[in-house]
Amino acid sequence: MKSKFSHLDQQIRDLIIANPLFHDSYTKLARIILNTEDSADDNADVNALKVYIVRNKKRILDLHEGILNACELTDVPLTSAKNIWIKTKPTDTTPGVSAFVVNPDFVPNEIAKVSELKADLIKDLQAFIPKFPKLKRVVDKNSYLLVLDPADIHIGKLCSSFETGEDYNNQIAIKRALEGVDGILQKVSSFPIDKILFIGGNDILHVDNPKRMTTSGTPQDTDGMWYDNFLIAKQLYIDILLKLVAIADVHFTFNPSNHDYTNGFFLADVIKTYFKDCKNITFDCSIAHRKGFKYHNNLIGTTHGDGAKLADLPLLMAQEFSQEWASTKHRYVYTHHVHHKTAKDFIGITIESLRSPSGTDSWHHRNGYLSIKAIEGFLHCKHNGQIARITNIF
Repeated sequence: MKSKFSHLDQQIRDLIIANPLFHDSYTKLARIILNTEDSADDNADVNALKVYIVRNKKRILDLHEGILNACELTDVPLTSAKNIWIKTKPTDTTPGVSAFVVNPDFVPNEIAKVSELKADLIKDLQAFIPKFPKLKRVVDKNSYLLVLDPADIHIGKLCSSFETGEDYNNQIAIKRALEGVDGILQKVSSFPIDKILFIGGNDILHVDNPKRMTTSGTPQDTDGMWYDNFLIAKQLYIDILLKLVAIADVHFTFNPSNHDYTNGFFLADVIKTYFKDCKNITFDCSIAHRKGFKYHNNLIGTTHGDGAKLADLPLLMAQEFSQEWASTKHRYVYTHHVHHKTAKDFIGITIESLRSPSGTDSWHHRNGYLSIKAIEGFLHCKHNGQIARITNIF
């Protein structure tokens, strides 16, 4: 007679193989499968599933008993042992054995870390599903748009004052990002704001793989593990957006970038999912390299700045956002990537690059690329375009 849990065999196997921690925590595994926080003592089904897993583990995983016994004897997780050398002494009735065995259930550390990160993200989203009541705003004809653009934060970047004259690490990155946002909000507190355009992406993360390299494979000096930095950046964006939505409705625009082309996109999508029930925040998280946002008589374009040439941006904006271009008078493109301030007027549009709060690392210091560290914002009038640039310098 089959157990009532037999249909869960494949799910049990997938979870155990994906996460070595479940080899020693059958209660936790049972709770995740049954989607409950109850303990085995409080929930009969949790306890029954736990017992089922213990009794049927070998069958479910299709394990070689010798490999399992060797791992349990040495207190080594099954999926962390790549190879096993089994030795037994001869007895009166059996010969000694010396066998070198390749473990078919071995999971490389990089894959295990990805599985742990995935499990943490799912657990976080399941444990806390935020509720966002729709906020009603007071209409003010004389209100403004605030463009808030914390550019090139580079979470995971490491700079040493011993070499470059300044320190930069994850703690400094988060501190500057939050202080920069607060500083800009304080400076514009006397202006009525009816909309906030928040620019995300733009090298929010310093590397894009476990080998501490950018997307194209350039090695970097790094602080922290890549998965920790992803979660740090996630929480930073959540904290900032919760602060901004209390002031005005927010539009989040994502710009893909060269340091974190893939992980930056995943991060933006996680943030969009987190706020999916918030009616006061909208998102543009596509992988498009250039984005456009219309605010009354303003067309505001954003791009990272590592792709199309500066001189080509005016015609690209006119081509890709032709309706918005035709219906506006004041047009801007905010670019990033270079970490320093430039601004140039073209026919019908102004292009401006933004400063970065991130420190000067070894490569930039050696080549003399030094710049003012800052986070910037801009006030846009409905009718007259950009009326103020707000800078929080570190």
